[in-house]
Amino acid sequence: MLYRKIDAVLLDWKNSDDKTPLIIKGCRQCGKTFSVMQFAEKNYKHVVYINFFENKEFSSAFEGALDVDTIVMNLSSILLKKARFVPYETCIILDELQECGKARTALKFFKLDGRYDVICTGSLLGVKGYGDEPVSIPVGYETTIQMFPLDFEEFLWANGVDKSITDYVEKCFNEETPVNDTIHTTMRNLLLQYVVVGGMPNVVSTFVSSHDFRKVQEKQRNIVNAYKDDMVKYASKDDKSCIRECFESIPKQLSKENKKFQYSVVKKGGSASKFLGSIQWIDDAGITNRCYNLSTTELPLAGNSLADVFKVYMVDSGLFISMLEDDTYADVLQGDLYGYKGAIFENLIADVFTKMGRKLYYFHKDSGLEIDFVTKYKGKCTLVEVKANNGNVKATKTILKHPEIYHVYDAIKLGNYNVGRENGILTLPSYMAYLLR
Repeated sequence: MLYRKIDAVLLDWKNSDDKTPLIIKGCRQCGKTFSVMQFAEKNYKHVVYINFFENKEFSSAFEGALDVDTIVMNLSSILLKKARFVPYETCIILDELQECGKARTALKFFKLDGRYDVICTGSLLGVKGYGDEPVSIPVGYETTIQMFPLDFEEFLWANGVDKSITDYVEKCFNEETPVNDTIHTTMRNLLLQYVVVGGMPNVVSTFVSSHDFRKVQEKQRNIVNAYKDDMVKYASKDDKSCIRECFESIPKQLSKENKKFQYSVVKKGGSASKFLGSIQWIDDAGITNRCYNLSTTELPLAGNSLADVFKVYMVDSGLFISMLEDDTYADVLQGDLYGYKGAIFENLIADVFTKMGRKLYYFHKDSGLEIDFVTKYKGKCTLVEVKANNGNVKATKTILKHPEIYHVYDAIKLGNYNVGRENGILTLPSYMAYLLR
């Protein structure tokens, strides 16, 4: 069984004094329903599970009056003896909420009533052209949480890595001391496994039980194909082909030296007017994440970002690998990365940062000066360079030499290194990226 950080978030929500109905968003198959059901069955005497996608009849319970008594009566008539609605002892789970807009509108009334805890899940909430739009969004009467596939730390737990090891690694991180060779090698190998497996729960479970990368690849590609099916099935007619073309161009975009998203790579003659909405659709579905270029390396980063200049990364590293050639798994594990090595490890760090809640930014100037990521760390604007193995960080050194221009004094280099510091640059093994909280 996989332990997920969302479990602690759900428990904090349940124990809060003034909780509102909870909505958990996230890409398909990241484990939302499983985690919510497991939590509810462990913490409530009664659980009522409603899936609007599998059973359209449930939507009829929210037609007409939206007071809680009427909704409960309607649901009871559909469920009959399958569920019990006991005030203050029942959790109602509304799965695939995007299929019933009126159910989302009704969350306000569940909050005001207060007798039942309500948890909702949705894969494509807010995605243009998908689902049943609510009459009104109950602003102030719902709490929304973004859930992701397993992050690297959860992957370590799934693989049975003892807490003494992760505590030791964190101690080395905090004290800036090298990790001993045995643990350093173990953690590096685990990171490479995470690069190719990623964090989709079903994929991770398959890997942990079999260590068969062919089975892993099959699971991943089934998920990617399901995403493509969603793009064709649920997007508006005019957008269907554009969305899929944008999605399928991601490996080509990241293989370029200048990884800025280029519409001409999607299709010859492509433009923002044709494809920008498609990128937004994929982002809203939780499949990709944008990394914005900065006009200057100063806080606040969001205020200095350029909305029309960005890179696109896959939210899950393993799914990105599955979109490449068949033997990429073996290449990554053996260190033979060829032209994709920069893309793979940048996508890895984007994966780690996104799953820890960081927004993604980078810095590029026409002169060729480029920093892979820029983030706020310990209250300061910090440069982050990513290397597949090792290499120089000329751009970082240039920026640090000119604080009067760039106003940056701190930088981190992630790669196939041990812990160290030199000339203001903190060097870390890539497996420590998840500790940059």
